[in-house]
Amino acid sequence: MLTAIIICFIVGYLIIVFEHPLRLDKTVPALIMGALCWAFVSYGHLDVVNAEHELGHIDEVLLHHIGKVAEILIFLIGAMTIVELIDLHKGFAVITNKIKTTKKSTLLWILGFLAFFLSATLDNLASTIVLVSLLRRLVPDKKERLWFVSMAVIAANAGGAWSPIGDVTTTMLWIGKKVSTGGLISHLVLPSIICMVVPFFVASLMKPFKGQITSDPNEEGRGRSSKEKLLSSSTMLYVGIGALVFVPVFKTITHLPPYVGMMLALGVVWLVSEYINPEEELEDDRKHLYSAHQALSRIEMSSILFFLGILMAVAALESVAVMYNGHETGLLMYLAELMQAAIPNQNLVVLILGGLSAIIDNVPLVAASMGMYTKPMDDSLWHFIAYSAGTGGSMLIIGSAAGVAAMGMERINFIWYVKNVTWLAFLGFISGAGVFIVMQSFF
Repeated sequence: MLTAIIICFIVGYLIIVFEHPLRLDKTVPALIMGALCWAFVSYGHLDVVNAEHELGHIDEVLLHHIGKVAEILIFLIGAMTIVELIDLHKGFAVITNKIKTTKKSTLLWILGFLAFFLSATLDNLASTIVLVSLLRRLVPDKKERLWFVSMAVIAANAGGAWSPIGDVTTTMLWIGKKVSTGGLISHLVLPSIICMVVPFFVASLMKPFKGQITSDPNEEGRGRSSKEKLLSSSTMLYVGIGALVFVPVFKTITHLPPYVGMMLALGVVWLVSEYINPEEELEDDRKHLYSAHQALSRIEMSSILFFLGILMAVAALESVAVMYNGHETGLLMYLAELMQAAIPNQNLVVLILGGLSAIIDNVPLVAASMGMYTKPMDDSLWHFIAYSAGTGGSMLIIGSAAGVAAMGMERINFIWYVKNVTWLAFLGFISGAGVFIVMQSFF
């Protein structure tokens, strides 16, 4: 049955990787794989290990894992709903309407820092969607816009790597008590900045970012709003972002799990959204268009269910017991020992993980690494994994949620991205990694 579990995971994983050629939503194989892996464990009466790597009962082990996965999913649902509420009230327009420049190189740097800090506050997926919408207004020519959108993906992934709420993988590590907010920021903010600045500096010297952007005359005058509507938008923006930033603070003060703080944040933002008027004369039959119920209907539940399936499948691999050095240990822990023996340099292993995250979804990679190692909180290994998994995905357009969103919205060609952007993303990734390794050796 152990073989059946491994085969089930590999086949399911391959289907997820080739979801686009197969035209099958990756949520389908993830859910089937997660259920079947545990079914094989139960049907084969296989031994399982608990969080302390000791033999336990399958019901207790399963309950433990579903509890940890639920923490992540509740957190993500809350964050997604807040972002959608801000968007419904046109909160992001407060930021985008302030950008007036038509110089390409200037816009590139504004875009980079905006994506970097916006993704750290929201997440890299939401910030990319916001920035693509912004660029459609600022850069009418699609050939020019593809370059800016691709660079926004690099900046968004770099920005998400140093924040506990900036990327799903950093959120997983944070909720899993592998990293703390202060530890993540202090160790990764500089490498992440380098990861963004290096490719942006090189790109600013390239032909696509020279000269001026020709504005579309049809766009003149658009986006102007009444004073009341602007007040509504800015209120939702500041309350929403403030609530998200408060979540790590709440955890630090109360020592409660992050999803409790997210519940409080969502409640406050929801409350504010009920009492502000996004239109001068809001009719009762239009109120639902700006409600939290509308925001909830817009969040990607398929992504939530994908995380459920893939994380439970990885949990099965983490829990199923195999014999190693005379005692039983989890399968992923066993694989970690084999990998450590084959590649003694841990930094090289994590760099390989970062490269793989460009090809394979970084969520299961990080979930697997959390089951493979037993390092204490804020060990440099966890920080390097957060950096590599978060920024390595920029090397391919399909390597991150931000990239996939940009690809879908702008129809970015995979081969075009490989030819023109992959090398820039690699420069940033390896530069930031080098800075991290140097910091690690000195501190």
